[in-house]
Amino acid sequence: MTVGEITSCLETWAPLAYAEDFDNVGLLVGSHAQNVKKVLVTHDALEEVIDEAIAENCELVVCFHPIIFKGLKKLTYATYVSRAVTKAIKHDISIYAMHTALDVQLNGVNAGLANALGLVDRTVIQPAKGTIQKLNTYVPNKQLKAVQEALFAAGAGAMGHYDECSFTVVGEGGFKPLKGSKPFVGTNGTRHTAEETQLHMIFPKHLHTMVIKALLEAHPYETVAYEITTLENSRSDLGMGCIGNLPTGEQESDFLKKLKAILGTPVLRHSALLGNHIKRVAILGGSGSFAIESAMVQGADAYITADLKYHDFFRAEASCLLVDVGHYESEQFTKTTIMEHLNKNFPNFAFISSKTDTNPVHYF
Repeated sequence: MTVGEITSCLETWAPLAYAEDFDNVGLLVGSHAQNVKKVLVTHDALEEVIDEAIAENCELVVCFHPIIFKGLKKLTYATYVSRAVTKAIKHDISIYAMHTALDVQLNGVNAGLANALGLVDRTVIQPAKGTIQKLNTYVPNKQLKAVQEALFAAGAGAMGHYDECSFTVVGEGGFKPLKGSKPFVGTNGTRHTAEETQLHMIFPKHLHTMVIKALLEAHPYETVAYEITTLENSRSDLGMGCIGNLPTGEQESDFLKKLKAILGTPVLRHSALLGNHIKRVAILGGSGSFAIESAMVQGADAYITADLKYHDFFRAEASCLLVDVGHYESEQFTKTTIMEHLNKNFPNFAFISSKTDTNPVHYF
């Protein structure tokens, strides 16, 4: 198995195209062509984790947080980042990070906690913008089916629980081939008209290159007329956070006790108790203060996240229970989620879950 085969599987699940611009995801150390026999899955690729990979004879480390986040100017042993990276290079260990590419997947970072709580009818809290594109092109009528099939095979035309969606309008196209052209129909220097079909299809942004490649290969014309538009439409399964419903409502104190037990944490920080039943719950693993209002607009009775500041708790406005469970704690199921995905797709391969606790926060 190569690094590229494994990362391709991960990117089908969590395409890098949806990662935040500030992030540093994908293959951070190593080569896609490298052969691997064992993979270590971890939350953070710290030096201790690289030591674990060496001891376990793992050639690839798949991590959630990128060990290289800002630019590296020196590879010395002066910082925890450079020590981990230098050791990985020395021992020919590749490092692959998923981070916000996985954050925006509904079945990604927040899925483990949502499953543990039993949330149903889940959607994202803040749908990602600019994730849907539309292709508009013109095809000779006789070649329409062949072009449609090629685009469907590339992933165009998928919309929610539907596939192979398209819209067509029959009309007349016109063009004049110039000197040096090799027209499929028509004669150089003479204006030509032909019966054509205007074809519309939408597709997810990360398939842009594949869709255009399929169009150009299947279309009979030497020069293909087409345009791509990024739509304002959003997807309910792609974006930050997760919101869903508990099977039955719970008292705030019971809900907090259950949450504390699930996360195995000694402490929870929360806004004032309101005496309400908790039924609709929002989750955003990691730093989630930016989505407080979005969670409340969607009717969240409780919002579970991390890294809330003093003034963030006032934003609950006596209408929602804000719960700061800790950064690592809110994302702790991510490693298991990645392991489950890899084991499902490569059932006979050696994936090892790291035993190293990478949480930098401790409680007294």
